Amino acid sequence: MTKSYIADYQGMWFIKEIIATVHHVSMYKSTGICVAQSLKISRLATDAEFDKIVNDLLAINKARAVIMFVNEDNCRKLLSTLRRMNRTSELTLLASDSWGAKIHPVYGQEVLAEGTVSLLPKRRVIEEFDAYFLDLDLSHDQRDPWFSEYWESIFDCSLKGKTNKTQCTGKEDIRTFHKEHYEQEGLVQFVIDSVYALAYAIHNLLQVVCPSTPHECLERGVLNGEDVLHYIRNVSFTGISGDEVKFDDKGDGLGKYDIFQYQYVNEGRFNYVHIGEWTDRLVIFNNSLRFRNRASEPPRSVCSEECPFGYAKNNTGESDSCCWVCIRCLEHQRLKNEYTCEDCPSGFRPSQNLTLCIPLPVVHLKWDSLWVLLPVSVSTLGMLAAAYVIYVFVKYNNTPLIMASGRELCYVMLSGIFMSYATTFILLARPSIIICTVKRFVLGISLCLIYASVLIKTNRIYRIFNRGVKAMVKKPSYTSPRSQICICLCLVSVQVVGGLTWIGFEKPETMYVKHYTDSLVLTCKASQIAILLSLTYNMLLVILCTVFGFKTRKIPQNFNEAKYIAFTMYSTCIVWLAFIPIYFGAIHEYKIEVTSLCMCVSISSTVALVCLFGPKVYIVIFQPHKNIRQGTMPSLQAAGRSLAKPFMPTANQNRLCSTPTLSYETNNGHFHSVPTTVDSKRTTPTIEAVNDMFSDSLEEEEEEDFCEDSFAVPRSMEDKATSTSEQ
Repeated sequence: MTKSYIADYQGMWFIKEIIATVHHVSMYKSTGICVAQSLKISRLATDAEFDKIVNDLLAINKARAVIMFVNEDNCRKLLSTLRRMNRTSELTLLASDSWGAKIHPVYGQEVLAEGTVSLLPKRRVIEEFDAYFLDLDLSHDQRDPWFSEYWESIFDCSLKGKTNKTQCTGKEDIRTFHKEHYEQEGLVQFVIDSVYALAYAIHNLLQVVCPSTPHECLERGVLNGEDVLHYIRNVSFTGISGDEVKFDDKGDGLGKYDIFQYQYVNEGRFNYVHIGEWTDRLVIFNNSLRFRNRASEPPRSVCSEECPFGYAKNNTGESDSCCWVCIRCLEHQRLKNEYTCEDCPSGFRPSQNLTLCIPLPVVHLKWDSLWVLLPVSVSTLGMLAAAYVIYVFVKYNNTPLIMASGRELCYVMLSGIFMSYATTFILLARPSIIICTVKRFVLGISLCLIYASVLIKTNRIYRIFNRGVKAMVKKPSYTSPRSQICICLCLVSVQVVGGLTWIGFEKPETMYVKHYTDSLVLTCKASQIAILLSLTYNMLLVILCTVFGFKTRKIPQNFNEAKYIAFTMYSTCIVWLAFIPIYFGAIHEYKIEVTSLCMCVSISSTVALVCLFGPKVYIVIFQPHKNIRQGTMPSLQAAGRSLAKPFMPTANQNRLCSTPTLSYETNNGHFHSVPTTVDSKRTTPTIEAVNDMFSDSLEEEEEEDFCEDSFAVPRSMEDKATSTSEQ
């Protein structure tokens, strides 16, 4: 509540005390009262001064309550000024006991005073005092020097005969005056209690100082004012009115007041109505309250309304703590007090009532969440499929189709595919130091096993067929299974070294990441740059695989596996190009981030499994009649047209031998002859020689004499790739 104070010079000391009290922050919080302004008015103030007072009161348009500590004459003048300025209903007045329940302030201006609340000390008529006072006569003048003046005043006579008034006879009777004009002063009981308080204090002091001879102490004047004051503050007795009389540590007695409100009664009549009281607490009789103009709601006097929940007060400086604007606290702030929003520490959030900062709940992916069930289901099916393919390859390990597929690299590739599917369970597990360490290796290594194997395989096909007849003369370097496995391990070791380096620079550990404002996500601590570098190496392998897959896409029949490799790489590139923006763009969406990574790895593995191994498994299981040596060795005539330089025998050779042979050096140093296809334009080696190069597991074909003549290739002429035909 915002109020203005107005007081005369006698009441200003009290106003200053009140202002100093209510301006204290703790007192403001407990009372809800603040002071807009305090004004002073002299007892003999002019109309101009009253005009200024009223204008000042009305200047703060939100402070509508005025507390008055002025005498009854100034109370009346203030009402008159409001009427003269036609501002009769804008202020609500609260007056002290100087207004009380008196008629003088409101006489003739009752409408202006409607709703005024005033105080009177709680009192009781002391009948013993009335009996004593009404028995007084002029002989009392000897004890009370003012009694003769009172006698002359009430009987309108003169005791000394110095005026034109009637001479007082001394036989006048106060009881006669009492019937019409006498009313006991309200402060009588307090005067009596004051006398008793002093008497009790002196009595108690004498009991301590000189209990045996109190009269001698009084005669010697051993008592002083400070001692008497100390004992007065400690007296406690039942007063003349029956109430307890005692003083607090500041010397103030127990305040007891009756509260009145000047109300419209009926038919144009106004009267003071008892609406409450104050003893040790405030009691208001709500049923007795009446507001100006019979309003149903009490008048309001506030500079600023209370802020809604979640808002802090920001003082505007208009009148100390009275006026403010409401500022909403941010989502991560609590209300330190009603004036301050305070940031919660990292990892904390404000409580529901905004008074405390509480730890944020820690969340991670649950195994029963849809975000987990989907990638887990895909990975489980993928692992079962990969395991089945491995079973088929092991069972039919020595069949021509499996042998011609490059079994060793296939097993490495299947291991990588199976590990990629299993990576999903590592990525979805609750983060710990061990899990975070494994994550850094398993993801990169599993992908590296797949794409390193594919790269070596496509590169091998490309080198063999790109050499043409030279490949028949001398087997290209590093095409044996042992060499291929060593190269694959070297490529994978690069990923392993990268993972170890990553651990050396950034120790694996868990951390909490704020998810919006309501939770913390438990995750592995890893910089985005390190993750990107780890994936970059595999992306490089994918790009190289795609390049070689594109170059070998036209190799026919059983070697058109290159087409499947090319398709696999195209699909993988599309999947990863779609994944990268999703993953790095969902930094604050941990569910999308983890699930998308799992799905990307699983989809890439599925593409490799289906495209590279699906056709082989289908032939082995459902078309076993094609899984024979003849089925794996068709002519490479078409391949020779596109990749190899033609070997041109002489016309005489074509004429004398319908089926010439080509000799080449095998791994054991022996020369081996294989048939060739000869037409009028070129000589192309059959698939037998190529298959011998593709797998040392293939049994060497027995030398057959297709005719007496054969092509002999001397070792000294390997690079020239020429042959001579015997007739």
